[in-house]
Order: sequence, then C-alpha cells, then structure tokens
Amino acid sequence: MPRVKRGVTAKARHKKVLKQAKGYYGARSRIYRVAKQAVIKAGQYAYRDRRQRKRQFRSLWIVRINAAAREFGLSYSRFI
Repeated sequence: MPRVKRGVTAKARHKKVLKQAKGYYGARSRIYRVAKQAVIKAGQYAYRDRRQRKRQFRSLWIVRINAAAREFGLSYSRFI
C-alpha cells in the first residue's frame, strides 16, 4: 500500500481554522494550535449564547411591557 501524505489536507484544514480565527488577538489568530482551541471555545459560547439571547430578550420585553403597563396603573402580571 502506498504511503499517504497529508500535506494538502492538513494545509486546507489549518487554513480553514485560521480563517475562522481571523480578527482574534495575538497568537489566537496566527498559531494553528492556539487558534483551533479559540475557535472551538468560540463555538461553545455561540451555541450557549444563541439560547441565552432568547431568554434575555424575553426578560427585556417583560421589563418594557411592565414599565408601560404601570403608566396605566397595572402591573405586568395583571396586564397578562
């Protein structure tokens, strides 16, 4: 069986990760090993925060509706 050299695929993978890490500070945008960790962590934060964003907007809307309802002498819970 011939030997498989992975230069092309490794280069492509490194390029992909470094492209995702573009704009990061220092080594995080230049060194593959560090950039890979930063990209993985960023993905975890993004996944978590997509869910948190929904909660935060809901609570923001409730605060705003409550403030508007109180001008008419109602609390949010009574308004709903």
